[in-house]
Amino acid sequence: MPRKPQPAQPGDRARIEVVFDRPQLLGAVFGHYDQNLVAIENALGVYIAARGNRLQIEGEASAIGRARDVLTGLYNRIVHGEDVDAGTVSAAISMSAEPTLDGIIRHDASEQSPVMIRTRKKTIVPRSATQIRYMEALTRNDVIFALGPAGTGKTYLAVAQAVAQLITGSVDRLILSRPAVEAGERLGFLPGDMKEKVDPYLRPLYDALYDCLPAEQVERRIASGEIEIAPIAFMRGRTLADSFIILDEAQNTTPAQMKMFLTRFGMNSRMVICGDPRQVDLPDQSKSGLADAVSRLEGVESIATVRFNAADVVRHPIVGRIVEAYEGPDSAPR
Repeated sequence: MPRKPQPAQPGDRARIEVVFDRPQLLGAVFGHYDQNLVAIENALGVYIAARGNRLQIEGEASAIGRARDVLTGLYNRIVHGEDVDAGTVSAAISMSAEPTLDGIIRHDASEQSPVMIRTRKKTIVPRSATQIRYMEALTRNDVIFALGPAGTGKTYLAVAQAVAQLITGSVDRLILSRPAVEAGERLGFLPGDMKEKVDPYLRPLYDALYDCLPAEQVERRIASGEIEIAPIAFMRGRTLADSFIILDEAQNTTPAQMKMFLTRFGMNSRMVICGDPRQVDLPDQSKSGLADAVSRLEGVESIATVRFNAADVVRHPIVGRIVEAYEGPDSAPR
């Protein structure tokens, strides 16, 4: 794909050169038809020229520094055997604006190990500054509230961390739950037995599991009870020890349900509560248990609250723009 440099403006532009030790890896860095280079150029307003193992980057001084960090980060991901796709490139560009994320972006061997989650199928790295704080909280805190819109990785990263801890033996069980409440439908009107009624509500949790573990391991661990996926109503009366517990769509719990769920916490356990306070589907304008719990527990020792926003959406860029449109000044959180 031909690319032409923008006309240089005196005093406004600079040029740097980046040299890579293994030029055979640069094809993966550049992407199919140089699509990764094009994405970096368009996002940062720079021009990148490649010759052998040398890249010249031209543009404003701050922009070429960010482009260098992005390219170096992508190169080091490939050196470490990790994949690079359009989402990875977009995330690296976004995070390059954060001056405190050098170790995450550059991934130098001499620096402290970057934040990541290793599962059987992939190594997961953060794609936004908020995801870094969230992934750190997942390793440090006993209870974590993850608040924000769809597509920010709240549930996915929690499931990935849970799978990682299950694999290493840090916990004995992984328990995933959701309230069986959705817009416009009730369980009694759905066909099938109880499992068939609730499975559609729990599908996102299954999807995250299958992305982190081979299918046969998911099925085997579910059959053995190591992984349990159930509606929140099934949690009543239990004490969940040695477990990683995730509650998804928590904005659709009542305060009584949330209190019941939080008090299931047992020894050597970790609990993550995910939800979007703006998307409450409870009937009759009932108060959300998620908002109630955060207002009561934020700041309590060993409890962390991480808030995502539209800028943290890691799905297609249009999803972020949709979220921004719905979170405008006329849309106050409940």
